[in-house]
Amino acid sequence: MSGDGFFDVPSDLQHSYLGLVALHLEEALIPVAGGLVLALLLAQLCVRHGWLYPPVLWGATVVYAIPSLAIFVVLIDYTGQSRTTVMIPLTLYTLVVLVPAIVDGIRSVPEETQAAATAMGFGPWRRFLRVELPIAVPAIFAGLRGATAASISLVSVGALIGNQGALGNMLTDAMFYHRPMLAVSSVVTTAVLAVLADILLVVGRNLLTPWMPRGGRAETTAATLPGTLPAPRQKLESSR
Repeated sequence: MSGDGFFDVPSDLQHSYLGLVALHLEEALIPVAGGLVLALLLAQLCVRHGWLYPPVLWGATVVYAIPSLAIFVVLIDYTGQSRTTVMIPLTLYTLVVLVPAIVDGIRSVPEETQAAATAMGFGPWRRFLRVELPIAVPAIFAGLRGATAASISLVSVGALIGNQGALGNMLTDAMFYHRPMLAVSSVVTTAVLAVLADILLVVGRNLLTPWMPRGGRAETTAATLPGTLPAPRQKLESSR
């Protein structure tokens, strides 16, 4: 076992400090990416078939309310004590944030813009990819910021099923070896990773939306896009 410094990690974790950081990011970001793909598909269906939105959002909320340990118990028989067992619930948890963010962003597209795209021969999926998604980018990134921060935080629960919690494993070792510095290192590093990820997402959003006013609200309407006419903001339907 190593010393008691901030970067000293017990040998039973089988990773260096940087190795745990890389593992933590992998287990956190892959679920966010998978959740984004799944949320895009669900959001498209919810927008096209409005009756689907309440049950989809209800289902995502119910899954989010299920303790991760309960999902681990169900999955262990199929995926074992592996990273996959940790990443599956993290992927599902992102939906409760990403689906409403994407749906709200798409619904903010004015009817005039959608009608113009249809008149140009855009089908539903082409209109979704070429018109609706670009306008919804700020709302999507707002959802991504919340989902990413939550995922980075929740990776630590993987320590409940063995050595799969990345930086969270340092919390259990802090108690086992009576080394408080391990807990400090885990908590501080996790917080720093969440902040850095959030900064990168803000930078990415700014690069993808040069037309969006800076220092203001994260949401957008088509009125801020160049070449579009202002349109009254439509009231979003309640999903509750």
